[in-house]
Parts: sequence; structure tokens; C-alpha cells
Amino acid sequence: MNMRILLVSGLVFILTGCAALKQSEPLRISVAGMQPLEGKGMEARFAVQLRIQNHSDKPLDYDGIALDLDLRGTSFASGVSDQRGTIPRFGETVITVPVTVPATAILRHVFQMATSERTGAMTKVDYQLRGRLGGPGLAGGRRFDSTGELTLPAARAADMRPEEQ
Repeated sequence: MNMRILLVSGLVFILTGCAALKQSEPLRISVAGMQPLEGKGMEARFAVQLRIQNHSDKPLDYDGIALDLDLRGTSFASGVSDQRGTIPRFGETVITVPVTVPATAILRHVFQMATSERTGAMTKVDYQLRGRLGGPGLAGGRRFDSTGELTLPAARAADMRPEEQ
């Protein structure tokens, strides 16, 4: 009998704790810019500027960021940074993350652009940004997944800039 009471009490305690957790507003993250960095060997490096918007009424502390960047549905670059800071309530900040683009990704995207039937359409490229913004506490941060469009200049595809909207 005591074991049942203990089990039921524990279950009620766990369910109450879960109900008390408030769903937080999702982060809105977009690519604000990309600048080339010095690469090594057969890889390219970029400094990706991410605009992170906090739509919550509480400031968000972060400690590190990891991201994967896909272009046109295929893997393109990944990177990490140990930056830390706070995104103000109902505010935004820009974080710069160095990313690495392997030679295979460069060749794959150059080939796709060269063989595209509509060369004019290739100046705009859809992207998907996935990752995790590290943070304190048991949750260990917040995951993000966002999409957008980059504009590639016709002369040099290496200087990627997001389209102004």
C-alpha cells in the first residue's frame, strides 16, 4: 500500500513539474551576411553573421553556438563558436560564426550551378540553417531550424550576401 502511495505521489509530482514548464517562444535566426576567411588546403572558410531575435519577455543567455548550413537542399558548411552573451528581451543580436566548407561541397555546388538550365535563377539560393544555441540549465540550450534565401553575385559566388527584404 505504501509503495502505491509513493508511486502515485511521484507521478503527480512529475506531471505537475511538466505542466509548470512554460513553452518558450521560438528563436528567429537568419543569415545577416557572409564574409570570406582564409581557408586551408582544399576547404573554404566563411564568417557567417547570424541575426538572432528573441521574441520572449525574458532575456536569453547563451554560451556557444553550433550550426549546419545547407544550400539548395544539400549540406554546404558547418561551424561552431564558443561565444557567450545575452540576447535582450524582445531584442536581437548578431553573432559571427566561422564555418568550414569542404572541397566536395564546393565542387558539388559549382557543378550544380554550371549545369543549371536557368543561369539567372542561380543567383538566388535557398538555404536551411540548423543548430543549437548553447545555454545554462538542464535543457542545455535551444535548437533552431530556419530557412531563407541568399543572393549570389554573378561575378563571384564566394561573396554570399543575404537578400534584403
